[in-house]
Amino acid sequence: MTKFDEFKNKEKFLQDDKLFYPGIGDQSLKPVLTKKINLAADDFKKLADKGNATDKEYQNTIKVGLDRFSDLYLQLDTEDRERVCSYFEELMDIVGLESSGGHLNNFMYAFDPNKN
Repeated sequence: MTKFDEFKNKEKFLQDDKLFYPGIGDQSLKPVLTKKINLAADDFKKLADKGNATDKEYQNTIKVGLDRFSDLYLQLDTEDRERVCSYFEELMDIVGLESSGGHLNNFMYAFDPNKN
């Protein structure tokens, strides 16, 4: 089983004391959010399987993945948004990506540090 499969198979949005995450507030959002995160994992896996993906391609994939949450963004509290970002960081770790290109900051705080 690949690291992507392991990532997809684990249950998400559970309480995580290491991250100080209390668990998802609205349980009805859990399956929808999990599906969106797992789609991002599929996107990362497709790029990784390509064998020569650039950081920019992965960063664009992060943006596409985060954009999937736009319909639910206002329903997510700060902890849930942080948890979404931490899942993307796990995917970044799998492929060795150092930077999201500002996309995680922009998602979390509606602020892109790369723009003035």
